[in-house]
Amino acid sequence: MNRLFHVPLSPFCRKVRLSLAEKRIEVELVEERYWEQEPDFLRRNPAGKVPVLKMGGNTLAESGPICEYIEEVHPEPPLMPREPLARHEVRRLVMWFDDKFHHEVTSKLLYERVNKKIMGMGYPESKNVKMGAQKIKYHLDYMGWLLDQRRWLAGDVMTLADFAAAAHLSSLDYISDVDWNRNATVKDWYAKIKSRPAFRSILADQVPGFPPPQHYADLDF
Repeated sequence: MNRLFHVPLSPFCRKVRLSLAEKRIEVELVEERYWEQEPDFLRRNPAGKVPVLKMGGNTLAESGPICEYIEEVHPEPPLMPREPLARHEVRRLVMWFDDKFHHEVTSKLLYERVNKKIMGMGYPESKNVKMGAQKIKYHLDYMGWLLDQRRWLAGDVMTLADFAAAAHLSSLDYISDVDWNRNATVKDWYAKIKSRPAFRSILADQVPGFPPPQHYADLDF
């Protein structure tokens, strides 16, 4: 059995979960308190981070390389286009969300509101929360601009770029930090992607002490 060591609201773990589910690859989810730096976990990934995927006798770390490995070993249905320029655009947008969006938004909202409490690191910094709440507006507007030109974020078909974006936004939606009324096009895109069977386990997540809003698992918002 494949095993994914993860935490439920991690966007990096969610991106891997979505990739596996879209390709109908069964996996056992194992919640890992990675911040405790247990020796057994550090042997799996010396970097001490999730996700870590055990698959086919191999232990894989880092969400980007994991998703590319899954794509190469299980190419159907494809989450990466064949053309080099199109593949570049997917990778660019994956990095946009996993780097820029993560730094400017996810780390300022999700990590301050949830991770600090779970890890026993104190209270949220209001300055960071305000900054994240402001920055997400720019990102939603950029997504709206992309989707005004394309059916999906990176082009005419759904790709890993959509899963990267949805992984971050779904984690923030769990704590009601996404204003879906800011851009109708983005809201329609998210409704479409969260209606996919691959999203079912994501929408079923429950984090003790942090109940999701009523609309979180509602496919029609």
